[in-house]
Parts: sequence; C-alpha cells; structure tokens
Amino acid sequence: MSIDFILPDIGEGIVECELVEWLVKEGEVIVEDQPIADVMTDKALVQIPAMHSGVVDKLYYKQGEIAKVHSPLFAMIPEGDSSTNDAAPVATPAEVASKDVKTEAVIEKAPIAAKTVTGDSAVNSTNKTVNGKALASPAVRRVARELDINIHQVAGSGKKGRVYKDDVVAYSQNGQDGVAALISGGSVIGGTIVEPIRGIKKIMATAMQNSVSTIPHFTYCEEIDLTELIALRTELKEVYAKQDIKLTMMPFFMKAMSLAIKEYPLVNTKVNEDCTELTYFDDHNIGMAVDSKVGLLVPNIKQVQTKSILDLANDIMRLTSDARSGRVASEDLKGGTITISNIGAIGGTVATPIINKPEVAIVALGKLQKLPRFNEQGEVEARSIMQVSWSGDHRVIDGGTIARFCNLWKSFLEKPAHMLVHMS
Repeated sequence: MSIDFILPDIGEGIVECELVEWLVKEGEVIVEDQPIADVMTDKALVQIPAMHSGVVDKLYYKQGEIAKVHSPLFAMIPEGDSSTNDAAPVATPAEVASKDVKTEAVIEKAPIAAKTVTGDSAVNSTNKTVNGKALASPAVRRVARELDINIHQVAGSGKKGRVYKDDVVAYSQNGQDGVAALISGGSVIGGTIVEPIRGIKKIMATAMQNSVSTIPHFTYCEEIDLTELIALRTELKEVYAKQDIKLTMMPFFMKAMSLAIKEYPLVNTKVNEDCTELTYFDDHNIGMAVDSKVGLLVPNIKQVQTKSILDLANDIMRLTSDARSGRVASEDLKGGTITISNIGAIGGTVATPIINKPEVAIVALGKLQKLPRFNEQGEVEARSIMQVSWSGDHRVIDGGTIARFCNLWKSFLEKPAHMLVHMS
C-alpha cells in the first residue's frame, strides 16, 4: 500500500521550496535515512531523508518545480508490504551509503530550470534532454551547478553515460550555441532569454521588496580618514600572516561598530510589524554582505562585543570562504542585528544601502581613495579616505542619532589608540 511522504517544516516561516534534484527514481528501493531529494529554501540547500525503508512509488515534482510544505513530496511502498515483492533490485551499497549522511542546511548553487530561449536556432540547442537521470559524482554535479548547467542535458562520455567534469566544461563552451550567440550578439536576432527568479535570487528580491515597502529609509553619508588605521594594519598583518590569520580592515570596522553600539544601543534593535514594540539586543551580531556566486548573502558574526580583533579576523575568514564557495551554515545567516556592506571592494564611493529587515540600520563602505586634505598646519597632504553611507529606519532612528553614532564609530577608526582604550 502506497503512502505519501509529507514535506515537513524545514525552517521558520518557510511555506515552499524549490525541488533542486531527486536523488532517487521511481521503483528504486530505499532505506531509512537515505537522502531522497535536495530542496532549496531559506538561503540553504536542505537534504530530505527517507523516514522509512521501502520502494519509491511516485515522485510528485519535477526538477525546478516548487514544492509546498505540509504537502506530499513523494509516495512510497513501505518495507514489508506485499507489493514490494516485485520491486526493483536493492540499490547498490554506493547508492545507499548516504544512510550515514546527516541532514544539513548549507548554501549551494541550485541548478536553475532550463532557460527558455526564443529564436529559431536557440530553441533547439537548449531544450534537448540527454539524460533522464544523469550518472555523475557530487563533485561533477557541483561544477555543473557553478556553471548554471542542467547536468541532465550533458552527454556523458563515460561507461553507461557517466558524466565527467570534462563533459560539463565542454558543454558549457560548445553545447549552448544558441544561448551563447544571443548573449554575445551572434547570429540570433530578436531573441530573448526567460529565466525564473528562484533560490537565493528570489529570497533576496522578496526581502528587498519587503524592506523598501515597509521601512522608511533615510541615508547619512560621511568620510573617514583611515590613514592611521591602515598603517597599524600594515604593521600587524605580516606578523599574523605567519599564523595563517588574514588581517583585513573588516575586523576593525566591526569592533569599532560594537564599541559605538554600547553608547547608542538604539541602532542594534528591531521593530515589530505594527511598530508598537522595539526590541533591544544585548548581542552585537554584525552581518557582512558578501557578493557570492549564488547571489547576495549576509552571514553574521555572533557576539562581536565579546571578541577580539583576531577572533573577528578568524570568523571573517571562515564566513567569507564559506560564502564565496557557496556553502554557509544556516545558523550563520540567522540572527543578525546590524549589517556592513563592503560595496567599495568592487567599486563606487557613495551608496544608498537597503536595510536588512528586521534590522534598523546598515552601512555601505565606499572604496578607499588617496585624496588631498589639509593637516593641522594648513598644509596639503595625501590621506587615505573612505566614504561611508548609512541607511536608517526613520520610524525609530532620527538623523541626529545616526550622526552621533557615526561620529563615535568614526573616532575609533581614525584613532585606533582611542578604540584600544575603550575595549574591555
């Protein structure tokens, strides 16, 4: 007798998720805890395990479709049911070895649905499916995801059609001529590409839309002279590089922000939906916006107020590496209280950052520039200047508060010795 597996709650407030990939097929024998599917939700790729042993009877969704929480994901015939006698042979040890794999929420680039391309030559080259179920290792699948390629469309050169990395790379270069021509301005004329907004991009789009529509933003800009801080960091970074610690400017920005929050706790709060309550956070969980290969991610470092510059440097190294590789633990993405966006690492001096709801403040760091400034003697000299742009929630923060807060934060950064005196 077939029974339905109901997709459980897999995150606070999550009502749907994208079916990234089925790890089994209909008619396959499965064991308890065996991974059944990868689904994308809440900025994370979550692996769904089997609750019972038995035979997969029906898969209710196709790759790229949206599955609903509390609705059937797949149907199976439990082990011991008489209908399993004629089932397919038991899966090989390699196929069920994942029984020991724990369900883990991590960031990983989900393969997007095949792009719909208009234009005669483009349609034929992109909609062809080569493999119903591609044979490929996890490493090869990851390469395909990183290249935005549906691995089921790649012809494998190995035994039984197994797909190797070289097959994926070759397909990325030669297998999508229609799309490539359209993007590069080739022979396709008047064509378009339609791509669904899903996964990380959908989450970011929804969050930004909600933030702009519900939070009255105001922006405050200032410049910071980082000449002394850069000299200090230059002196220290070679020492700590020998200990495999990459000492960037970000630990100093975070620690200075935490010290300033102690004097102005209002910027480390959240307001409820109907703006009747304000929650103050004891912990300074400072997020940093990372331009990762899967989209904009904002992991945060917990309890910055308790950590040293070196502690922060290690945490930043870890989170930056995780984000850029596309794998961040869901815990690192939750619980942020204020955010830093280092847009200047890419370019630009002034920005209007969008608040990461439900936070009430965010700062964008502009690019560092050597600019002429007058010293105390009235002489012009070159200084290392950075423009910073704050956005605040005007329901709870006024311009005077953000200005005074920024002035204190700025004083710690311009005079590192001043910051040292205030550290506990």
